[in-house]
Formats: sequence, C-alpha cells, structure tokens
Amino acid sequence: MIGGMDRLILALYEDGHIEGKASEEHWKWSDMTIMVRRSTPERLNAWIAGGEHWQPFFQWLTTGEVLLDRDGYLAVTRDRLDRWPEQLRERRLISEYSRFLGAYSQAKQNLKDRHAMDAYTNILAALNHWAHIVIIEETLHPEPSLWEQVRRVNPGIFKLYDELTSSGETMEQRVNLVILAVEFAVLTKMKTSSSLLLRILQSRPEPWSLSELQDHPSLSDLNLELTPLLRKLSHRGYVAEITRGVKEHGLHLLDLRYTASGFE
Repeated sequence: MIGGMDRLILALYEDGHIEGKASEEHWKWSDMTIMVRRSTPERLNAWIAGGEHWQPFFQWLTTGEVLLDRDGYLAVTRDRLDRWPEQLRERRLISEYSRFLGAYSQAKQNLKDRHAMDAYTNILAALNHWAHIVIIEETLHPEPSLWEQVRRVNPGIFKLYDELTSSGETMEQRVNLVILAVEFAVLTKMKTSSSLLLRILQSRPEPWSLSELQDHPSLSDLNLELTPLLRKLSHRGYVAEITRGVKEHGLHLLDLRYTASGFE
C-alpha cells in the first residue's frame, strides 16, 4: 500500500481551507519520495464507514506518527476506531453486504451466460466481502493479511476460499460449489447486515421513496446499491413495498415506496 514511495502523509483540512489544494501530490525531499494525500474529516469518515480506501487509511490513522493534531481530532478518531462503535460497524456491515450481494448476483449472471472466468472473478470478490463481514461481526478490524485472519476467525470461509483458488476441479465446478455456500450466506446475513437500513425504514410510518433513502445522512455517503438490496429485503419479507397512484403526462403510474414490514 505504500505504492513505491518512501513516506506517506495524510493531511486533514477544514472544508474552507482545502479548496484549491491538490488532493494528492508527490514530493521529493533529499533522497526520499513522499506521497501526500489531503482530505477533510467528513470525507475521511465516509471512507472509514464505506469501505473504499479503508485499509490504507486505517493503517495511516492507527499506526502512523502524528505530526500535528491541533484540536485533538486524530486522537479522538483513533480512540473511536479502537472502540469500534456499533454505529460505525453497522455502516461498514451494510456497505460490505451491498458489495457482497452485488458480486454474488453478477457471478450468478456470469454462470448463466457461460462466462466461467468472469464468474470466478466475481465469486472471489463476493468471498472477500463475506470475509470482511464475518471479521466485522467479531468486532475486529480486517487486517491487511485478510485470509490469514479469516483462517483463524472462520476456518469454514477460508476452506471455501482455498477450494475456489486451489482445487483441482474445473473452474466452473469450483464456482458452482462456492456459489451455493455464498447464496446461503446472502440470505442468513441479510437482516443483521442491513440493520441500519431497516431501522431507518422503521423510523416513521410513512413509506420511503428511493431518493429519500439515497439522501438520508446515514446512507448518502456509503455508495450503496440500494435497488437490489431493497428488492432482496422485500422478497424475504423484511421490507414491504407500498404503491400509490400518480399521474404524469397522461400515464397512470404507480409510485413504489418502501417501509419496514408491519407498517401500513
């Protein structure tokens, strides 16, 4: 993750002070090459919660030398990551589950289209997201050596990974074997991994539109694929679909909204 550089620097700015500055720069100091990355606390929190860029930033924040921390933000952030609060874990879980569901669905479509290599790539990605989910469920942080960590925490998932990557069977046979286990996990992990979304849906009796959910402060920065997630939750009975008639340009359309099962 050091990208061939000798040093990494993460610089955090308030919104009003980062404008006009490059988000990334390379510096040269004596015989040392330095990678500088600039961000804001808000953007950093989104990366931490959403999973994108998670691993390098986690290492920078938890093991890097603090050169300057005027208002104590870095100390507070380190403490928050050490405590792994429930709200942050929920955001990481739904982010990983959304990607898990997407990779699994794509792998199934690849198999249907007889594209075995693409199915292999996507089911391997699904296993990776599943591994992150089980690590987070254990209130642990995923480590850079993820599969060594999974071997210790959940040998069953590691065995699936080993069979997919090392088995002597054909690629299509390996993918078919693993996809059955992944399909079961997609169902069993659905409710717990989607607890944040389900709680939002339960927060009011009125059904939610897709755009309202996409703009919700707890979800808007996570880059979730909400459409397939809502459909899956609906098919499993965790979410109810509510339709209302609307008229637009002479067409009689039904506006589709979502609520937690139990609300009318």
